[in-house]
Amino acid sequence: MLMRLILLFTLVPLVELAILFRLNAYIGFFSTIGIVIFTGVLGAYLAKSQGREILFRIRYEMKDGRVPGEQLINGLCVLVGGAMLLTPGILTDITGFSLVIPVTRELMKGFVKKKLENMVDKGKMDIHFK
Repeated sequence: MLMRLILLFTLVPLVELAILFRLNAYIGFFSTIGIVIFTGVLGAYLAKSQGREILFRIRYEMKDGRVPGEQLINGLCVLVGGAMLLTPGILTDITGFSLVIPVTRELMKGFVKKKLENMVDKGKMDIHFK
């Protein structure tokens, strides 16, 4: 696990930097910086609005006595997507937007659910009910 994190935190920024340098060569420095700033601001706005909506749905489901499992996964996706959108880069922005926008988030939720199920099955994560 540690090796995966080391690779993640070294390779992803290097790839993102290479893409930004390449983009800079095509459209220029200020346009590249503008894209990075624009996607960061737009991503923060989307994450905030989607997060509020998800919190509202969680409260509503809990008030009705239901476990808000789907909404908790939505919240996890929006949290991770928002963090990725605040990270400068093109690949992280694409992934972040796909996790924050509701239509594409539905496509990504299947992967997230399967990953969480595998973690529970392998004993890497415990779920306790009171």
